[in-house]
Amino acid sequence: MAHLEIRNLSKHFGAFVALEQVNLAVERGEFLVLLGPSGCGKTTLLRAIAGLERQDAGQIFHGGEEISARSPALRDYGIVFQSYALFPNLTVAGNVAYGLKSRKADRGVGREGVRRRVVEMLALVGLPGIEHKYPAQLSGGQQQRVALARALATSPDLLLLDEPLSALDAIERVRLRAEIRHLQTRLGVTTIMVTHDQEEALAMADRIVVMKSGRIQQVGGPQDIYRAPANDFVADFIGRGNLIEGPAVGERHVRFGKLMLRCAEPLSPGRAHRFYVRPEDICLYDTLDQRENSFYAYVQKHEFLGAYSLVTLRTHDLAEQPLVAQFSSNYLAGRPIAAGATVRVGIPPEHLRPLPEPA
Repeated sequence: MAHLEIRNLSKHFGAFVALEQVNLAVERGEFLVLLGPSGCGKTTLLRAIAGLERQDAGQIFHGGEEISARSPALRDYGIVFQSYALFPNLTVAGNVAYGLKSRKADRGVGREGVRRRVVEMLALVGLPGIEHKYPAQLSGGQQQRVALARALATSPDLLLLDEPLSALDAIERVRLRAEIRHLQTRLGVTTIMVTHDQEEALAMADRIVVMKSGRIQQVGGPQDIYRAPANDFVADFIGRGNLIEGPAVGERHVRFGKLMLRCAEPLSPGRAHRFYVRPEDICLYDTLDQRENSFYAYVQKHEFLGAYSLVTLRTHDLAEQPLVAQFSSNYLAGRPIAAGATVRVGIPPEHLRPLPEPA
């Protein structure tokens, strides 16, 4: 039995469809990420789980018990918002202790018990000794850690994170996402996080739920989502890629303009197939290398991005369709690539897999 189960959940705001027949199961101890563009329904789904938004139809079960109509105060969860939602007039200790004091079951622990729990939580999130500071005296990253400590103070059975890192700068965001994932693994708390950041989802999740227009497009592990997208939307939304199309010639080859390439998977002869090739799967070879699936191309643009470069390639064999390739800086050391240069590149057969046909 799933720890959290959502059945046929729907929510409309007037004519706008926020959620449409959403079905989802979350296992105990899992870190699940809801991923999608703005307006896809991911935050509405999180708020429905929390009880902050009432669904129009469908059911929510937590631990086998239906909680569809239960008030937020009676649901065993902790929530961290994008805006931190700390009380500016309370100290850090007051903010972390707020949830403890508001729960009747915890009122019997006494003032000393609350104090010990606050100290324990702040140490857990790496902020010992700041109990007497106020939120305005903290950085954005520190405030988000305090919000996380407050959410965890009551030992919730479910932790909900609503884009908790989007207000932070890039360096702090990377640092804190690693800390949150480590903390979740250590505590084993079932966690659902909302984000629109693909890299964040890939780095943190056990499973990713990709959403579009109120519907789930695909559910799977990060590598499954990235390497085997269920449709064009998932393929295009998760990372960069090259969408190319051509007719199958026999069971293992496909023609792209004048170019004939071998595929790793069987094809339907005579039928057009679509392929999504990741930039990092395009290989750079020596100029005279004639290995399988290699061809000449000229460099239209070279973008240096530090650890890697993005290279836009053109080839007459693929007509006017460009290919974007990604090469690591170490790989390119001593091999300068400039606009206008001719290079030998290739798409290995194992990286040429057809996309599923549109439903």
